[in-house]
Amino acid sequence: MNIAFDPARLQQLKSDAHENIESYSDPKQPKALSNYTAQMKAVLQADPSMLKSLPEYLPVALFGRIKFSDDAKKQWSLWLKTNVIPSWDDFKVSVAFNNDDLNLVKAVRAYDQNLLIEACAVLFLLTHDNVKPSKVKDTDEQYNEEDDDGDRNYAHDDYEGRGDEDGRTHDDEYDEISFN
Repeated sequence: MNIAFDPARLQQLKSDAHENIESYSDPKQPKALSNYTAQMKAVLQADPSMLKSLPEYLPVALFGRIKFSDDAKKQWSLWLKTNVIPSWDDFKVSVAFNNDDLNLVKAVRAYDQNLLIEACAVLFLLTHDNVKPSKVKDTDEQYNEEDDDGDRNYAHDDYEGRGDEDGRTHDDEYDEISFN
């Protein structure tokens, strides 16, 4: 039996995460977002139960820090269009986490695996605006297409493999992870 995504919840989390990201994206303070997310990661790693009341914090903390291969993008599009939450085995090979985030990822998985999967679904929606979860009969009224900002490319630098200040490319920071 497949567990379903809640499309209204995903859209709300996407909207909330987007607002947080935008509020810390300041050209005058280019490190504001990364400083904020670094603090958030430390707090969430220490106490992942905060996600129960603030689930939008995880997508914000991981924003720009995970990658989806071309094959995984197709699979995520299908999962979201059909509202099917992937099994753990399918999920763990569909997302590449930044090595620096593995302790946070493992802590969240130990707390609630579905919150981690849901956060990655939100990140996929933020970075690939052309995908929208299917509307479910009961949530049609809650689904608001105006929440989608099709003009913005949220995938900026981290998906292009560009180097950062220390000369490493972002691709150098990712590795296969093992949750066994």
